[in-house]
Amino acid sequence: MIRRLVSIVIFLPLAIVLIALAVANRETAPLRFDVFNPDNPALTVNAPLFVWLLAAAALGIIAGGVGAWFSQGKHRKMERKYKREARKLRFEAEDTRRKADDGETPLALTRSTS
Repeated sequence: MIRRLVSIVIFLPLAIVLIALAVANRETAPLRFDVFNPDNPALTVNAPLFVWLLAAAALGIIAGGVGAWFSQGKHRKMERKYKREARKLRFEAEDTRRKADDGETPLALTRSTS
């Protein structure tokens, strides 16, 4: 319930701002890819300004997500290591418990007489 309330409090104002931005910036704005000859129509794309603004925001969000994913790689690697270790220890504990139930003495619990 609180999560839904927080998302409404955050996303509703953001949606209002984006809608206002789109309505206020409906004029066509060119995006020129040729920096040496800006009048070249082959390398110019015309679209409403809000499209360019939303595309820039989307690229920023994607770039931030990719950067965060790469920076958290060492944490994911450690988690995989810990999961393998936990799985191994769980198997060993179950094996020891099974051997104890069968009446066998597991090797780890026998005392060496030297």
